[in-house]
Amino acid sequence: QVQQAESGGGLVQSVGSLRLSCTFSGRAFSSRFMGWFRQAPGKERDFVAAISGNSGTTYYAESVKGRFTISRDNAQNTAYLQMSSLKPEDTAVYYCANGPIRSPSWASSDASSYDFWGQGTQVTVSS
Repeated sequence: QVQQAESGGGLVQSVGSLRLSCTFSGRAFSSRFMGWFRQAPGKERDFVAAISGNSGTTYYAESVKGRFTISRDNAQNTAYLQMSSLKPEDTAVYYCANGPIRSPSWASSDASSYDFWGQGTQVTVSS
């Protein structure tokens, strides 16, 4: 049975930090590239960050570059999104997603490349 659990969301003040976690089971974790997307109220779901199966490739949205870091621990079947210098405009529901890799260093920012999505975790940044 394929399962995914996200955690780590919450309320934080501006310029604070949070770390989101995403644990995936049921398929070989290292054969999946991982990504984070977010959706703010009244807006479309946007790409945030992605990481390849071997962690050799990462992608970031311009709006989070230098502030967010995506990583993964294949031994723990877990991906992370470390968020620092948070801004009120980072407030959104954050979704973890994954998809089958085309090569160990392959990842994608295209939502259509992902075939498994989590339930989402709320992140609220107060000013």
